[in-house]
Amino acid sequence: MPSSSSASSSTDTSSIPRSWSRVVIASVAPTVDGGAWPLKRAVGEAVDVTAGVLVDSHEALAVELVYRHADDDTEHITRMPHAENDEYTGRFQVAEVGRYLYRVRAWINRFATWQDQFRRRVEGGESQAEIESELKVGVSLLQAAAEEAPDDDRELLQAHVEAFRTGNEHAALGDEIAELVRRHAPHTQQTTSATYEVLVDPERARSGAWYEFFPRSARDDDQHATLDEAAERLPRIKELGFDIVYLPPIHPIGETNRKGKDNAPTAGPDDPGSPWAIGGFLEDGSKGGHKSVHPRLGGIEAFDRFVDRAHELGLDVALDIAFQCSPDHPYVEEHPEWFYHRPDGSLRYAENPPKKYQDVHPINFETDAWPALWRELKGVFEHWIDHGVTTFRVDNPHTKPFAFWQWCLRELRTDTPELIVLSEAFTRPKTMHHLAKIGFNNSYTYFTWRNTPEELREYGEALFHTDAVEYFRPNFWPNTPDILHDELVHGGRAAHKSRFVLAATLSSAYGVYGPPFEHVDNRQRETKEEYAHNEKYEIRTWDWNDPTSLQPFMARVNRIRKDNPALQQMRSLRFLETKHPDLIAYSKATADNLIVVVVSLDPHHTCEGQLVLPPDDYGLPPDDGVGVHDLLQDARYTWRGAHHYLKLTPDTPAHIFRIERPGAPEQPPPPHPRVAHP
Repeated sequence: MPSSSSASSSTDTSSIPRSWSRVVIASVAPTVDGGAWPLKRAVGEAVDVTAGVLVDSHEALAVELVYRHADDDTEHITRMPHAENDEYTGRFQVAEVGRYLYRVRAWINRFATWQDQFRRRVEGGESQAEIESELKVGVSLLQAAAEEAPDDDRELLQAHVEAFRTGNEHAALGDEIAELVRRHAPHTQQTTSATYEVLVDPERARSGAWYEFFPRSARDDDQHATLDEAAERLPRIKELGFDIVYLPPIHPIGETNRKGKDNAPTAGPDDPGSPWAIGGFLEDGSKGGHKSVHPRLGGIEAFDRFVDRAHELGLDVALDIAFQCSPDHPYVEEHPEWFYHRPDGSLRYAENPPKKYQDVHPINFETDAWPALWRELKGVFEHWIDHGVTTFRVDNPHTKPFAFWQWCLRELRTDTPELIVLSEAFTRPKTMHHLAKIGFNNSYTYFTWRNTPEELREYGEALFHTDAVEYFRPNFWPNTPDILHDELVHGGRAAHKSRFVLAATLSSAYGVYGPPFEHVDNRQRETKEEYAHNEKYEIRTWDWNDPTSLQPFMARVNRIRKDNPALQQMRSLRFLETKHPDLIAYSKATADNLIVVVVSLDPHHTCEGQLVLPPDDYGLPPDDGVGVHDLLQDARYTWRGAHHYLKLTPDTPAHIFRIERPGAPEQPPPPHPRVAHP
């Protein structure tokens, strides 16, 4: 006889779940950290979803992908067919900026299970009595579906009910009735996954070409230019094929502790100072900060005219957001509690020993007054959004709290979903990737320091062949006002060409600090990886129409980018074999556009070798000739087989080939197999 405790446990139902399902959704991909952060896509892209769905025994499943825009209550449903190994696949397109929500739901498809068994009964020659008995089971399934069906479908279902009752076994075996019942049958044992987010950006977040220049250097002489004079340079930037004009900080510059040429600790009387020392005096003697325009640039009226002119030309304007203050910033007097203080009460300036930035005070985000600080800094973005700017580059975001960026960027996108924000965080990989997860659309990368074929291939695979592709959108820059790599210094014009092609074609988002790059200004400070006569600290004069510059070359590459959809996305990158250690080759493809890029990384010598392009991998005929157009040199060839001779010189260090695929497949070649990002 069982003990009383055993009897009690046998009747205790407190641990039994309130509901359960035989259907298990074991996995959903893609997600970022299991759904902790949204995927990233741009308008027009697809989200390809794979779900692992299980059920005990051998019953058929119905699996659907349910999605909607976060601002729209209307849900869209697409069927997820079975692929293999208990996996089901579906796809949806994202058509608007903002956030999309998606989930997977699955249930037991009673009719499909019955239909499969019924087909086997018929094929197995069971008796008519047995067939008619099973048809009665089918009738009950049809009637259950008819209860929820609209009038037209209900009539079709009723017609099949009559056919089943008369013993018409063929009426029970069709695909049309199976689909009709599936649409309206009760969702028996349904289970639903968690809901996942997709952050959908404008197309320019995926494929924008950025051009950076200092508006104060826009004149032909060495005098300080206004934004009206800088606007005269915009048609040329548009002709070069760029999409986004990025301006370093345009605010008043502090006079206290102003830096001189090449970061000299003492400024001369005519030195304009660093634009990143934000906060200074306006024409009326008052102080202006992050919401003001330097008076010598023409003030806010000139800025508005600059933005209007850019928009007329189809260019976006990007502004630099640097949350730091010169000693002359109004925040210093109005909110001293927002800064770090030394024991003697003075404000601490920025340091990164041994570097000292006496002209800049960092902001203390741990101040007790942090809510007011956060609101004010978000208001800086909102101020410029009100003046027509929705694209920003953020200076050193990794030195400010992640919690602030996560809150600020999500809040801003409530009213400005088209926001594009580039993270300038040359820091540790996990930090860079976390910034991308919490809301930055684009990210600077280590591209500048990857200079051999092996380094570039390894880095490209880490960015584009891992799960990082779902949230980290790399923006490749060959140079910046802070960075002039030895490769450009010693490689001269040839290196500038090859690095430009790599930046513009490896990733679909890239940028260049324009004037010194196009004029091959490769003078470097001694012991410093940056430009001599650095434009951060002085006004430079450029020959904006120099016929010997790289402008025609840059314009041609950008034209190629715009004419070839394969180069406007980054998810299909595949590296190819070459028979020369200094050549790198890779392909990008869409359904009807196949591009192959080959670049020489030796700026001093001619490189001869072979490109290996396996025909079967790209749907090319193995023996028949394939038309090839070298878009950079405007030369045409016919290729046969898999091996193709190449010769690249310092004058011609790159090829961009468009391959003419006869009868191109509906889908591009599959990308390199993806692995989990470390």
